[in-house]
Amino acid sequence: MPPDLWYNPHTMKEPTLSKASQDDKLEPGLVEPGSPLPAATMADLSEPLRQAMARAGWTELMPVQSKAIPYLIAGRDLMVQSRTGSGKTGAYLLPILERIDPKRATCQALVLAPTRELARQVSEEALLLAGASGMRTAVVYGGVAYGPQLEAFRQGAHLVVGTPGRILDHLLKRHLSLEHLRMLVFDEADRMLSMGFYPDMRALQRYLPSRALQGCMFSATFPAHVLRLAGEFLRQPEFLSLSKDHVHVTDVEHVYYTVPGMDKDRSLVRIIEVENPPSVLIFCNTKVRVDYVTTVLQRFGYDADGLSSDLSQQAREAIMARMRQGSLRFLVATDVAARGIDLPDLTHVVLYEVPDEAELYIHRAGRTGRAGGGGVAISLVDVVEKMALGRIAKRYGIQMEEWPLPSAEDVQNIVSQRVTALLEARLRDRDRLQTERMQRFVPLIQELSQSEESLALLTMLLDNYYQEAQHGLPPTPAAAPRAPAAHNRSLPQRRGRRPARR
Repeated sequence: MPPDLWYNPHTMKEPTLSKASQDDKLEPGLVEPGSPLPAATMADLSEPLRQAMARAGWTELMPVQSKAIPYLIAGRDLMVQSRTGSGKTGAYLLPILERIDPKRATCQALVLAPTRELARQVSEEALLLAGASGMRTAVVYGGVAYGPQLEAFRQGAHLVVGTPGRILDHLLKRHLSLEHLRMLVFDEADRMLSMGFYPDMRALQRYLPSRALQGCMFSATFPAHVLRLAGEFLRQPEFLSLSKDHVHVTDVEHVYYTVPGMDKDRSLVRIIEVENPPSVLIFCNTKVRVDYVTTVLQRFGYDADGLSSDLSQQAREAIMARMRQGSLRFLVATDVAARGIDLPDLTHVVLYEVPDEAELYIHRAGRTGRAGGGGVAISLVDVVEKMALGRIAKRYGIQMEEWPLPSAEDVQNIVSQRVTALLEARLRDRDRLQTERMQRFVPLIQELSQSEESLALLTMLLDNYYQEAQHGLPPTPAAAPRAPAAHNRSLPQRRGRRPARR
């Protein structure tokens, strides 16, 4: 992915933490802003908010709600480190419900979400909390008809929840106005960037009021690119985290996937497609494995190259120059070849194989999370390797978290939403003449969609477009595999391939 889809030239100071939080004299694992506010209980909330909680069947506030709500009701801009399922949606919906004036039929709160599923989930929870309070909600995302969304705007939606691309589309067409906006929320900001929404978010920024606007951002991690996004949209944002394992924005997150040994390469591809990391260093134990993984990634259309000890110094320097410039996204290497590598903006390290020596795990994982940014160290393990990784974690006191391996359906869903966002962004850039010109293909599209054989042509076009738009590469011809920059490799034959798994 081109660097400007992830990074921007603005910088941001590290969030201000209270002295007590830095000394960990409050709750274990709690990091609060300066001038911390006391946690809220249900009894501290206004009567309308208590009624909203009762409608939702909530008998008490979850920890992230208890800590975040006082800051948001006080009007402070906040970055909250929070995972899915922690109660973050209620943490910002209750303050929004408090801020909305039902008598004014205008958009007063905007929630940006990375996927249509999350947008729907947030809108459903908002409707449940709002009850008969008068707050109207519109849910907006791509790939569906405009009619219901336009009707929600005409009825005067107070809260708009949606993906950045479709919201920008409505703003451009003047279906939606943010003139009276009071609160802006970024839900799962890290995933929003991984979906490729950064250009749309920058374009959307032009439609925000010039006056002061309260904002908050929820994200599982706060690496450099998420911090820069916060610096662009929030006013002097403060940082709040309740996670002991992720107590500071510079922490490295240690995760692992349990994968089938015979399908480790395909599992890696699925993880990459879903996570969409901006820059990755992949470690293998041998040169042969480096060659294999590099070639697999290249054949799948990724801008990848490998470092091994048989490269000349000139070839090595050329590869490293591309990595530092952002023109090379995936670098595969052995521990020997990776000695001396310093990549300050590296966001992800992948351990394709568990290292032979426990100390090497520390060296590999330590390549990310540098220069004030966060990072993720991902290990791919089969059943046997999982035991070895557990011993390493125990030896060094590392908290490992297992993430579920994405299924083929997960990949299809994410990629479909991503390509829809890309295509809608491209369509927005077309003038009237270009829009008129493309109408000549409507009959052909209708004809091609009628048969399975013809549908393959449309599928190929979408795949080619996605590869070029997402990875900045032309599609790789099947008869002429693209060779790495340094030297040629061939894709090893897979033995005993198992049937495709979910």
